[in-house]
Amino acid sequence: MTLDPNTKSALRERLNFYRELGIGPLYRRQGYSSSPCDLQEVLSREAAEIEAALEAADQSSSVATAGEDSAALLQVIADDIGPDCQRCNLGKLGRKQIVFGTGDPHAELMFIGEGPGADEDAQGLPFVGRAGQLLNNMIAAMGLKREQVYIANIVKCRPPGNRTPERDECETCSPFLMRQIRVIRPKVIVALGATAAKNLLSVNDSMNSLRGRFYDFCPPRNLMDTDQLFECKLAVTYHPAFLLRDPRQKKEAWKDLQMVMRYLDLPTPQRAPEGA
Repeated sequence: MTLDPNTKSALRERLNFYRELGIGPLYRRQGYSSSPCDLQEVLSREAAEIEAALEAADQSSSVATAGEDSAALLQVIADDIGPDCQRCNLGKLGRKQIVFGTGDPHAELMFIGEGPGADEDAQGLPFVGRAGQLLNNMIAAMGLKREQVYIANIVKCRPPGNRTPERDECETCSPFLMRQIRVIRPKVIVALGATAAKNLLSVNDSMNSLRGRFYDFCPPRNLMDTDQLFECKLAVTYHPAFLLRDPRQKKEAWKDLQMVMRYLDLPTPQRAPEGA
């Protein structure tokens, strides 16, 4: 079979289209039982060229990313969201501002809660109310400072009346949270409460079933994402707001944090300090 110039051009355009979509690298298949036809030769040659170009682009991207500051990359994500996001209903239901996240952009430990409350909506920072004070105490009990971890939520806008965020609201915010995680690259994520755990793990189990173990967590990507795959550990514990309502569960939450501390090689006292 002979390929005319127009067909060859169309093939190149198709392969370039795949590359622009982020599909690749393409690999040349080996082990033909007979000589491949002209079409296979063209596809293999083009695939090999694109594979080499993608490898070079990946190397260049990795070098550039390594040289960039994570704080700047997080700011890019915040700018992409915008100060007045209207992507879901929460932007139309009375929230005052976006609550993006806060903490060390290179943190080994990341806490992810459900969504902002009234205090968070007023200040633009996650976990600054009563539940935030308890979370600060929990972090301190681990031998860390709030500034050494990163804190975010499943949704970045306050649901009216502090209700549980709805599925479409969580799904709308999820790509931005996944980008944050891939920039920060924590060793461990702690999901605070059932809403955070269920959305991150895509499960619908009870807290008793979810707690007490580590999960391998890889933030989902889409075709437009060009960063490298990333995997970390994820643990589940009670939300600080729940612990305020039922202080008896603090001992169980401390067990969860001790598990995380051992993984991070942090000193693990048997009893949490007062207030945690």
